[in-house]
Amino acid sequence: VCLNHSPYSPDLAPSDFHLFLHLKKFLSGQRQRFENDREAEMVVTQWFPSPAADFYDTGIQKLVPRYDKCLNSGGEYVEK
Repeated sequence: VCLNHSPYSPDLAPSDFHLFLHLKKFLSGQRQRFENDREAEMVVTQWFPSPAADFYDTGIQKLVPRYDKCLNSGGEYVEK
């Protein structure tokens, strides 16, 4: 079965709907400004291994119902 969909969809990218959501929440609890890009990079790099493996598994598991929603809506975005 071949499913047509756009090459990129924020509805179907686990990094957009799961990972970055939690990273954004983490960063909002940090300083509002970093001194430079290197400092921001270090904070983010230190955060990535901190969530447990089930955090990443949950993000992948959420993909299945989101994919179904996207297919059932004819490829339209499912989250506004």
